[in-house]
Amino acid sequence: MTSTTLFYVHDPMCSWCWGHRPQWQKLQDALPDTVVVKNVVGGLAPDSDELMPLAQQQAIAGYWRNIEGLLGTQFNHDFWQKNSPRRSTYPACRAVIAARWQDAEEQMILAIQEAYYLKAKNPSDTETHILLAAELGLDSEKFAADLNSEKLEQAFVEELQFAYSLPISGFPSMVLQHQGAVHVIPLDYKDHRGGLAAITEIIA
Repeated sequence: MTSTTLFYVHDPMCSWCWGHRPQWQKLQDALPDTVVVKNVVGGLAPDSDELMPLAQQQAIAGYWRNIEGLLGTQFNHDFWQKNSPRRSTYPACRAVIAARWQDAEEQMILAIQEAYYLKAKNPSDTETHILLAAELGLDSEKFAADLNSEKLEQAFVEELQFAYSLPISGFPSMVLQHQGAVHVIPLDYKDHRGGLAAITEIIA
C-alpha cells in the first residue's frame, strides 16, 4: 500500500495554530485511515532570555484580538500583565518532542496551548513544560533530562530543517506527501472541508 502522510507544520506558541485547532481536529477525524498525520514543529522564534519589547507585546496581543473576533477563539489577555513575555518558542517545541518520546505529543501540544492562551502561564519557561509533563502523568525526570539532551537538540534541529524543506508559507501549514510528490493543502480557519476535499482528490 502506498504511504500517504499529512504533515502539519505548527508551533505550540503560534496563536493562529490555536485558532485553527477546532478545524484541525475535525479534519483529522474525517481523514481516511490510509493517511498518516505527522506533526512537525516549525520553531517560530529562537531561544531568548530578553523581555519582548512593548511594541511587540502589543502587536501580538492585537493578533489575539483579531483571531478572537474572526474565529471566536478564547484567549486570556491577563497573560500580558501576569508574565514577562519572551519571543522564544524553541523551548515549547523541544517540550513537544520530549513528550512525543513518551507517546504524549498531542497531549503536550494542547497542554502548552491551554497553559498559554487560557491559564496565562509562560510557555517560554522550561519550568512550565516540566509542570505540564507532571500533570500529564509523564516521567518528569526523563522528560527534564531529555529536554537538555544533545539527542533531543539534534532531533529538533533536523525537524526544523525538514519543516523548512517543505513548501510552507507560515504556521500552521499542511503538506500532503503522496506517491513521492508533495502537495500544499489549503487551510481554512473556519471550515476544514476544503482541505479534506483537496486531500481526497489527490489520493483518489
